[in-house]
Amino acid sequence: MCSPLNNRYAVIVSKNMFYEICIYEAKVDKQEEIETLMKEVAEFYLKQEGITDVRYFKRTHRQEDFESVKAGEPAVQLTRYVGKVTYVLLLEGKDPEAHAKLYKVALEKFYKRWTRCLTTMPKIILGKNINDL
Repeated sequence: MCSPLNNRYAVIVSKNMFYEICIYEAKVDKQEEIETLMKEVAEFYLKQEGITDVRYFKRTHRQEDFESVKAGEPAVQLTRYVGKVTYVLLLEGKDPEAHAKLYKVALEKFYKRWTRCLTTMPKIILGKNINDL
């Protein structure tokens, strides 16, 4: 089943998909390099068998405080980055095997370029949709 999200993307609703959420902390002076790398990596990942969606996000906003959240106020746009810039990967694949095959080749191809840009190793969360368990 597909439903249009916007002119560029469609949401595919599938059962038993395998997900990765990866949180990266990049060096402030490497933003352009890592964003270029992320676009290249996303294109490569989507060409791999069993990978259905790849999205990278940059942290651009923050909540002012909990009172503003309760009041329904919009998030505040970040105006500068101190020490690090946070990015998030959301990857969807058909199963853990497709994910494993992807990373075997991806690490060989991209690992050195990633490590030049990061302040620390990424935090990785792997799993399935709770509705599919």
